[in-house]
Amino acid sequence: MFKAKFLSSIQLAIIGFAFCGLSACSKNAYIFTSFHEPATAGLRLLYSYDAYHWTDLKKTFLKPAIGTQKVMRDPSIAQGPDGTFHLVWTCSWKGDKGFGYASSKDLLNWSEQKFLPVMESEPKTVNVWAPEIFYDSEKKEYVIIWASTIPFRFTKGIEDEDNNHRMYAITTKDFIKFSEPKLFLDPGFSVIDAVIVKRAAKDFVLVLKDNTRPNRNLKVAFAKDALGPYENVSETFSPKLTEGPTVIKVKNDWLIYFDAYGQKIYSAYKTSDFKSFKDVTAQVSIPEGHKHGTIIKVRRKVIEGLKKYK
Repeated sequence: MFKAKFLSSIQLAIIGFAFCGLSACSKNAYIFTSFHEPATAGLRLLYSYDAYHWTDLKKTFLKPAIGTQKVMRDPSIAQGPDGTFHLVWTCSWKGDKGFGYASSKDLLNWSEQKFLPVMESEPKTVNVWAPEIFYDSEKKEYVIIWASTIPFRFTKGIEDEDNNHRMYAITTKDFIKFSEPKLFLDPGFSVIDAVIVKRAAKDFVLVLKDNTRPNRNLKVAFAKDALGPYENVSETFSPKLTEGPTVIKVKNDWLIYFDAYGQKIYSAYKTSDFKSFKDVTAQVSIPEGHKHGTIIKVRRKVIEGLKKYK
């Protein structure tokens, strides 16, 4: 009798495993921040249980209310150790000296939006683009990096003076007090859309866009600290006319998603060492209309809460 019951339990377990699938039964899931053009509607969210196949929740969760143009482009998100989600975004193409910020415990109820005037001390600043937020668990602080152009500040190269970007950074522990903005990356060329990746203690990778013509493609650099200095900038690993990278670790590999706008597709490459890269675009599915965002891992219950939102 015991043997018969034991075999029945195993059979049920196998059936249950087959029914739900590994990714669907996992406690972890993934959120991909997003927006649709013309970027006035606000924050959209995609979700996935395997980081390869994405579903659009088909709602907007935060309407932009600050900045000259009141848009929400390039939304970037990080979750702190207390569970709070922190969101930053581009709020104008040009004219603003800062970016937008808001926080939430559940991605549904948001704090009052704030405009963070990070470049107000540089009156000639042309733009503040694509802020990217990263939580540095070693220093227990948030790092926010972004691209700005200050005409005649750096070697121009092939770019016009109003399109010659460099990366800047601030840090904060509480989003009340912030460090003074500092130059984060000057690789000797116009650079935008950079994202910090932590591989291990004192081992960081920066995925960045070389924004010079005719390149406009993705490269990587390496550092021992989240704030750099980042060195050994690589040759490109992506096609021309690519931008907006975001990186997530899945098992032993890193997936790098990016907007291959020259090909009018959203692409993904896989790497284990940030030296060799494999195009896995054919293995992923991204909803139509999705634009430049950030992927983070979350608990499955976060997704379930978002699905119930009306």
